[in-house]
Amino acid sequence: MMDISLCLKRPSRMGDSKRMRMTSNFQWLLLTVLLLYLMNQVNSQKKRTPRDLKCITNNLQVWDCSWRAPSGAGHGAAYEVCFENGSHSCYRLEKNIKLPALLPGDHEITINPLHDFGNFISKFTLNEKNVSLIPDAPEILDLSADFSTSTLHLKWNDKGSVFPHHSNVIWEIKVLRKKNMEIVKLVTHNTTLNGRDTVHHWSWISDMPLECATHYVGIRCYIDDPQFSGRKEWSDWSPLKNISWSPDSQTKVFPQDRVLLVGSDITVCCVTQEKVLSAQIGSTYCPLIHLDGKNVAIKIRNISASESSGTNVVFSVEDNMFGTVIFAGYPPDIPQKLNCETYDLKEIICTWNPGRPTFLVGPRNTSYTLFESFSGKYVRFKRVELPTNESYQLFFQMLPNQEIYNFTLNARNPLGQSESTLLVNITEKVHPHIPTSVKVKDISSTAVTLSWHLPGSFAKIKLLCQIEINKTNSIHELRNVTMRGIENSSYLAALDKLNPYTIYTFRIRCCTDPFWKWSKWSNEKQYLTTEAIPSKGPDTWREWSSDGKNLIIYWKPLPINEANGKILSYNVSCSSDEETQSLSEIPDPQHKAEIQLDKNDYIISVVAKNSVGSSPPSKIASMEIPNDDLKIEQAVRMGNGILLTWNYDPNVTCDYVIKWCNSSRSEPCLMDWKKVPSNSTETIIESDQFRPGVRYNFFVYGCRNQGYQLLRSIIGYVEELAPVVAPNFTVEDTSADSILVKWEEIPVEELRGFLRGYLFYFEKGERDTSKMRVLESGRSDIKVKNITDISQKTLRIADLQGKTSYHLVLRAYTDGGMGPEKSMFVVTKENSVGLIIAILIPVAVAVIVGVVTSILCYRKREWETVLLKHWK
Repeated sequence: MMDISLCLKRPSRMGDSKRMRMTSNFQWLLLTVLLLYLMNQVNSQKKRTPRDLKCITNNLQVWDCSWRAPSGAGHGAAYEVCFENGSHSCYRLEKNIKLPALLPGDHEITINPLHDFGNFISKFTLNEKNVSLIPDAPEILDLSADFSTSTLHLKWNDKGSVFPHHSNVIWEIKVLRKKNMEIVKLVTHNTTLNGRDTVHHWSWISDMPLECATHYVGIRCYIDDPQFSGRKEWSDWSPLKNISWSPDSQTKVFPQDRVLLVGSDITVCCVTQEKVLSAQIGSTYCPLIHLDGKNVAIKIRNISASESSGTNVVFSVEDNMFGTVIFAGYPPDIPQKLNCETYDLKEIICTWNPGRPTFLVGPRNTSYTLFESFSGKYVRFKRVELPTNESYQLFFQMLPNQEIYNFTLNARNPLGQSESTLLVNITEKVHPHIPTSVKVKDISSTAVTLSWHLPGSFAKIKLLCQIEINKTNSIHELRNVTMRGIENSSYLAALDKLNPYTIYTFRIRCCTDPFWKWSKWSNEKQYLTTEAIPSKGPDTWREWSSDGKNLIIYWKPLPINEANGKILSYNVSCSSDEETQSLSEIPDPQHKAEIQLDKNDYIISVVAKNSVGSSPPSKIASMEIPNDDLKIEQAVRMGNGILLTWNYDPNVTCDYVIKWCNSSRSEPCLMDWKKVPSNSTETIIESDQFRPGVRYNFFVYGCRNQGYQLLRSIIGYVEELAPVVAPNFTVEDTSADSILVKWEEIPVEELRGFLRGYLFYFEKGERDTSKMRVLESGRSDIKVKNITDISQKTLRIADLQGKTSYHLVLRAYTDGGMGPEKSMFVVTKENSVGLIIAILIPVAVAVIVGVVTSILCYRKREWETVLLKHWK
């Protein structure tokens, strides 16, 4: 350094102004020259000293520091570098220095060039904040490819052993494609340095098959150490590594047989040396994407579900075609309605619904695995999946002494997997098999033993079995039987309170306690119980023959529930105070016997017999108590029957008997009878033999100790109809102003209802011209008379005109409607005034004719005379 002193004298006040101005300008010029000299000296000194010290680190342990060499320093110039880091250290070196990482804070570094330009020493203050952390460029250990899945696999070493403590690392990975190095993927990947060398892996699935073009990969890193306060920068990129495919002579289109999710996008390429003319998926043409060489690709977006045979993709060249098949579908749905139960406590059956169809079949269909976590056992299921919602099932063998099972059902296909879980106590989920080998064995005529086979090992649980009992024309009956399960699977139950000689149909179903599900019903087993003695005697009635000499006994067949077997014959006997008379045995199905008796009081007894024994006797008295106060009444229809009523009679001690018959039948009149209790006052008589429009006679008998008395005689119809014929009628008398008509009764068979009256119509009219088209009383030319007195059989029609033709019509009616008509034409007689006129008119006509004839004859003669004169 140079010290320069400059002394300047102030100008005298005595000088003139010009001299003062010259002195001032000189002073400023001198100062400028001096400043330029000093600056030159400084710059000259800088050029002769080291400058621009920079330090970087790539491992946080060593700082690599370098500086700009002084001017004039040749290659291989030496320097002495000294620094303070707890102690004073100096090093002799040529260009840069590698320092161990200094402690936090400022550190002075002196650099003294060892050359002939003088002793120019540079001093620098170094702090960690001025150091840059720039890691070494990473090294890719391996780059491989899985061409079947279009996946790149990258492997590299983080060299973490050279770093003093844990640090976060950000790796930036780039993927380039084709010869023009088009970046298709740039991604970051985070790891941590842990003090030792660690190999890292990264995989990437390309949207384009790797066979379509060469792919390149590079990597760099950025270390984010929170303890380092200096600048942090990205490392350099690693050298690129690439993956390419060596084509063979067969496969031209990629990917081959790819499975995709519906709605996905996919790139398909054709690797060829020929020019590709077109490409299409199914019947749809796609634009070509040109790759390296003559290779092309197409982009398919939002692909639809494939048919079972897949979707074809075809590339066409000049004289050939290349292609692949794509299978678009869905991953398996979560198995729905998973249910596990057992039929026999030996094997568990699990069923489920697969849910939404996947549209993938064959080797791409869904496979199922049923895993039980407590035992670690599993079973697999695989089948061709149909596009239906059918139920699947798997069988799992039960394990000894294990009741609770924890199942996981896993569904898997190339697009994904799903699962459903179920925790079940299998002893509470028993759905027994259908009972088999049902057998019936007699105990008595009213009890049987029912046995059956139920497969399964139920020794430790209770069973509830339900037995359905059916018999003809009866509501079915259900009986529940609870029993302890057994090992040999054979069960039996006793059934009582059955009817003898009755065909029963049995079937069985079973469940366990606690209840889960009933088994299916067993096959029906039909069985006929054995016979027993008839429980009641036949329902009996008697009628005297029309001549009153014989008593005819009738009885009805016993119902099945009272016959208790097949009735073989009947014994009929009659007894009085003096004797008992028995008829020979009457075989079934004869239900009538005739005995010649006098009018004394007899008791008739009828007994039914089957193979086991005889019924109690049915008894009926032969005597009929007369009733002088008896009227014939009409019955009222109710529903499909006839309602009969009577007053309560305390003298009736046995029962009431109502018999009925068709009115047209000859005596003795008997169609059927019905017995009702003695406390009844009404009944409805119904019968399949009743027909509309037929009159029936009903007789109500009361039973007293000494016999039966007829209480009421009734006629009735179940349904009234209109008469089928019209009454026959004749004209009994005619006069000049009246006609007397008489008609006959309509037979009961043709009346078809209770006669309520007649309608008589009459009008003027000739036989061939009169047409009584509408018989309505509203017409003024038709006269109508309604005769409601059904006993009336004649009618005189008055106020008629003499010698006039009248049209007469007669009809009968019931509550069922109007019957047909019968008609005739009648001419009234002539009255006296008419007769005189009838005589005078011909006489007057004769006189007038005579006079006119005389006049004409006279005039004729006059004309003849005139004509003769003229001609002469």
